[in-house]
Amino acid sequence: MNIQLPHPADRSHASARAGGSSFYFAMRILGREQREAMFEIYSFCRAVDDIADSGEAREWRMAQLAAWRRDIDALYAGAPPAGLERIARVIGRFGLRKEDFLAVIDGMEMDAKADIRGPSLAQLDLYCDRVASAVGRLSVRVFGMEDDDGRALAHHLGRALQLTNILRDLDEDAGVGRLYLPQEALRAANIGSSDPMTALASPHLDIACRFVAERARAHFVEANAIMARCRRRVVRAPRIMGEVYNRILADMVARGWSPPRHRIQVNKAYLLWIALRHAFF
Repeated sequence: MNIQLPHPADRSHASARAGGSSFYFAMRILGREQREAMFEIYSFCRAVDDIADSGEAREWRMAQLAAWRRDIDALYAGAPPAGLERIARVIGRFGLRKEDFLAVIDGMEMDAKADIRGPSLAQLDLYCDRVASAVGRLSVRVFGMEDDDGRALAHHLGRALQLTNILRDLDEDAGVGRLYLPQEALRAANIGSSDPMTALASPHLDIACRFVAERARAHFVEANAIMARCRRRVVRAPRIMGEVYNRILADMVARGWSPPRHRIQVNKAYLLWIALRHAFF
């Protein structure tokens, strides 16, 4: 089949794409150069995520992601494609690693190839590493963290955020045929099916979700310990992200996962208060 691909660089300005994100306030407290770098990373992540979630034929999605992979190769070969000049400058300025961009694409390919349903814990961890912790590894270089602490923070905070997202987006994901709750959690809840709608209808769903919530909480604890030993200035943005998502997780645990499940959100006043606290204090 001959697939005509729009160029991957044909996308909205990075800051406009970030405007509706819960990470927006964390980005805004950074200095201009760091903020613009984070907008570029965010724009890349949104672009490949939009492809994976597009609903188009799987062949089309895989071809689009392959086009992005070629563009990343070109960036690191010193020949940035048209439209990717800004991210090329960010890569050079902050020493962002090619393998982390490619890992994000690998994660999106996991969604594009087939709907994920009841993965093993090992498969889920790999998915979280690719779609979340790899983004963290790019981000901590922009924040200016030391390499060891930065990679450790990306590992734990990335997984904490992604597992929280999975628990928050259960119904939305089920609507497109996906179920990220791991087999181990389903078995612990005596849920015998990985069909999304069947699993979510189980009266024991709360047990499976709390299984995942405990793992998210453990990652938050590790992330907080890492940030506590780092210079305040370099962890202001990840602290905001961690506080927001820890609040979302706590609210979900308090609410439980029995239907009807209203989507947990943090209001903008609370987001602004957290951002101002970390920006000025």
